Amino acid sequence: MGWDYALVHLYYNIPPAVLLTACYYPLCTKIDIYKILFLVVIAVVSTTPWDSYLIRRRIWTYPANAIVGPTLFGIPAEEIFFFVIQTYNTSLLYLLVSKPTFHPIYLQGEKLHDGQRLRLWGWLGAMFLMVAISSGAVMIAANGRGLYLGLIIVWAGPFILMLWMLAHQLLINLPAFNTLAPILGPTLYLWIIDTIALRRGTWVIQSGTKLSWHLWHGLDVEEAFFFLVTNTLIVFGLVAFDNALAILNTFPHLFPAVSPLPSPVQLVKALLVSPSRYQDERILGLQEALQRLRKKSRSFYLASGVFQGRLRIDLILLYSFCRVADDLVDDASSGAEARHWIVRLTEYLDICYAKAAKNSRSRDAFVRSTFPVQAQSALLLLPTAYLSPTPLYDLVRGFETDLYFSTPGQFPIADEPTLKIYASRVAGTVAELCLELAFYHSNGQTTEQQRREIVQAGGRMGIALQYVNIARDIRVDAKNDRVYIPTSWLESKGLRPEDVLKDHSSSKIGALRQRLLDKAMDIYEDAKGAIDLLPSQSRDPMRVAVESYVEIGRVLRESSYTLKDGRATVPKTRRLRVAWAALCKG
Repeated sequence: MGWDYALVHLYYNIPPAVLLTACYYPLCTKIDIYKILFLVVIAVVSTTPWDSYLIRRRIWTYPANAIVGPTLFGIPAEEIFFFVIQTYNTSLLYLLVSKPTFHPIYLQGEKLHDGQRLRLWGWLGAMFLMVAISSGAVMIAANGRGLYLGLIIVWAGPFILMLWMLAHQLLINLPAFNTLAPILGPTLYLWIIDTIALRRGTWVIQSGTKLSWHLWHGLDVEEAFFFLVTNTLIVFGLVAFDNALAILNTFPHLFPAVSPLPSPVQLVKALLVSPSRYQDERILGLQEALQRLRKKSRSFYLASGVFQGRLRIDLILLYSFCRVADDLVDDASSGAEARHWIVRLTEYLDICYAKAAKNSRSRDAFVRSTFPVQAQSALLLLPTAYLSPTPLYDLVRGFETDLYFSTPGQFPIADEPTLKIYASRVAGTVAELCLELAFYHSNGQTTEQQRREIVQAGGRMGIALQYVNIARDIRVDAKNDRVYIPTSWLESKGLRPEDVLKDHSSSKIGALRQRLLDKAMDIYEDAKGAIDLLPSQSRDPMRVAVESYVEIGRVLRESSYTLKDGRATVPKTRRLRVAWAALCKG
């Protein structure tokens, strides 16, 4: 009886597990726990027979003075624990690295321009793996110095081949960092630990079954290859899991209802769906929507990473519609063109909600014949089936206020009540729509009265965030001949809207900016308690979204801040700290 192997875990394997757990805990969801448990069970079940065989063949052995004693099929308890702790640590690192990744955009149907190329790489990879497995079988048959390496290949090869065939599209398309970091990082770390253990004699590899080649002194190439292969198996398994979830969540026409924790059968069914059945236009639309979000709102882009499943997809699509609709009006070359797009957007909503005689025309035909190509996907993919029409109509009405700025000398924000109405239409409505999506995709139990109260609070929060937005953009708006500071406020300082256009950085304008921020913060403080009443799946992500944007207001209250394109910006590290604090608060 001895403690050497147990101490290896205590000194080297458990500390990273504790650190990774502490780092990922605020981000952890039920689906993440499901993934880890799923992979741990598979790792233990698939590795136990193979490891037991190697011990019985004495390919590797454990001195009696290095292990505590209890075994399972001849495998020391410490080795069984290693199956668990390695899978746990590598899985956590993968989850941490992949959290911001929006997996649906990496799906690829066969109809896309490089779908055939992807299929070719899939078959080439499969052929390579089959050749490798055959080579491993030859090594085993020779029963010589390549036996250990051959057993590793023949054991792991079929699993890697299966995972490659099921999930090669994501394995190829995902950013390399998402897969290489959680494979190579733990592998290098385990190489170092294994070198220490082999030198101490914690476990021993029989000389007649190995090539006696070393990666460095004390580390046999077979051991190095083993850790590389096992971490590859873990990451490939996680990517396959994410691939299945992406298919389940992205294509409601294939899977109308998806459980929050899909069964293994449902996951396999998703992976077996032919890419020819994917909706390529939906994938392209999601890619365009995410690009808009990344480009236009770094705060909400950061927050989107902590939403899950179909809620995340629909929130991104909602943002995309709002952005496109706003740009159609704002980027119009004339007031007449802007009015044209407002009329067309209203007609679009009429068709979606069957409120006009034109409803016999399909939404798709109307969008394709009316709107610019770059705007079409945002309108085609908006989930109007479970969004209330009133907030969307009010949003379009909010754009009408901006039309007044196209007439020289017109400044429609006369006083604070007008400002509040405007903010409610262009931002409060969006907050209400976000909450509708949260409730639609939630399994939480809330009464109708509670929902109404939460939605009302959300509308107020939207107003607060719009006030922050206006305070941030005074300079940019002035360059576009727009002033959203109420005229009555300006007059109290002896100013007119035209004065803001000439000098937007005066001390008086700065004081009005702070007044606007004070209003925003008061509304924020009043409404933020409603976040705690949201369903658990959306509570913490929604808090991240709100706090990330409110932080812009906090930055504006400071004496100096960084400008980007004329707007105050929150440094990335600070945004991450704010998001982290918001998650921990939950």
